[in-house]
Amino acid sequence: MLNSILIDAGPLIALFDSSERHHRKIRAFLKANPYRFVSTIAVFTEVCHMLDFNVNAQRDFYEWVMCKGVIIGDINQNDMPRIVELTGKYSDIPMDFADATLVIVAEKTGIREIISLDKDFDIYRLPGKEQIHNVCRWQDSRKD
Repeated sequence: MLNSILIDAGPLIALFDSSERHHRKIRAFLKANPYRFVSTIAVFTEVCHMLDFNVNAQRDFYEWVMCKGVIIGDINQNDMPRIVELTGKYSDIPMDFADATLVIVAEKTGIREIISLDKDFDIYRLPGKEQIHNVCRWQDSRKD
């Protein structure tokens, strides 16, 4: 059985946008590291917005999700107080809605690893000051 890992918008955009500077790296990384990817509808919204330049890229993403390339983590009305708390706590970064939903899914599922191109997850903490470990150590790289 594959290990579950959270996945942020950046790697998903890079995966489906061949012109994105991390495209080759993220494809190679995901191929070499098979995981069961978990994300949220908020992240999907960001991905689709950034892929809106190409309807085929969007469709490829939708079809990948349909084939369970990414499992959709549950976020609902009851999570709004925690979203308000998190976005207030990290207002200096600031934490966006999609990142807050990923932190909540980590809290709900016990998943403690993420694939993200952002450094924000190096700062966010779970209860007990536990970190979500970002497995993309090359996210700062400016080169392909």
